[in-house]
Amino acid sequence: MLLSDYGQVPNIENLPGIPARVTAQHKERYEIVCAQGMTYARLKTKEYYAGDELFPTVGDFVAVNYVENGDSQILATLPRRSVFTRREPGPIPRDQAVAANFDYVLLLQSLNQNFNPARMERYLTLAWQSGATPVIVLTKADLAADRGQYLAALERVALGVETHVVSARTGEGLDGLSPCLQPGKTLVFLGSSGVGKSSLVNALAGEELMRVSAIRETDGRGRHTTTHRQLIRLRSGALIIDTPGMRELGMAEAEAGLTEAFADVEQYLGKCRFSDCRHTREPGCAIKAALASGALDPARWQSYQKLQAEAEDHAAALRRKREWAKSIAKTNKQRKQRLQNDDS
Repeated sequence: MLLSDYGQVPNIENLPGIPARVTAQHKERYEIVCAQGMTYARLKTKEYYAGDELFPTVGDFVAVNYVENGDSQILATLPRRSVFTRREPGPIPRDQAVAANFDYVLLLQSLNQNFNPARMERYLTLAWQSGATPVIVLTKADLAADRGQYLAALERVALGVETHVVSARTGEGLDGLSPCLQPGKTLVFLGSSGVGKSSLVNALAGEELMRVSAIRETDGRGRHTTTHRQLIRLRSGALIIDTPGMRELGMAEAEAGLTEAFADVEQYLGKCRFSDCRHTREPGCAIKAALASGALDPARWQSYQKLQAEAEDHAAALRRKREWAKSIAKTNKQRKQRLQNDDS
């Protein structure tokens, strides 16, 4: 197996060590593929715990010091072309990367109780923000007698996004996903439990790669079967990142994602009479005029405001974290200086 079978390595001059790609993560131990094949690696303490290197995740390309008869050392994380992050729990918020360097985000909803246009708006914002191309996949087509109502609802929220209706059970619509499944292309799935992700992966792979869990008949939800992050290579040569925790993704500084996902809303921003318009009671408000004329859907405006507020709250939390880290660093520096003065 060649490293080139696992995607295109970033072109980096003076690379420390040799390039590799992270294919799985088991707490502090990583499974990687490099020119020597599959092996395991751990982070080099100095570079990561005492430096500024981004901690790697599944899908990352890294530079490693290869060790033949033991765990290799990961020296650096190479630049990412796309990434998903989630907020780690705790008093000090911190964003943790959960998947990196993917080409497509398959946004999954099933044609049953799981279908939710508002949730799809959120998925689209996150997908555009990641830097990859979103593709909507409506699963369990064999359960839907009337698909028109679902597609009509999507047209209002998924402007210009490619949409596929598929059934892992019958094989319907799977051929339409072929452009995403080219050798070396990496996909990541975003969808709630019970949407049929495992069944879809198995159908695309032509073999049972993932265990399928039963779903509750009351709400169509299932149990997550993924226990660790991993990069799966299909027979076609395409790669799928499977990771738990994708439901916990936050709107981390999602300005770019909002612009792409809500182009119909943002076309009115900046056109109000007053530059500081809050779009409530101010005269000459372009948003209020669009809502009154029917040019702008009130539900879309409400969704935009909700996601924008969440993004702003997240950004504010990150600023507080950075300020806290700076204050700690300043205190430590002052303490070190006092100790040096006392010694002298």
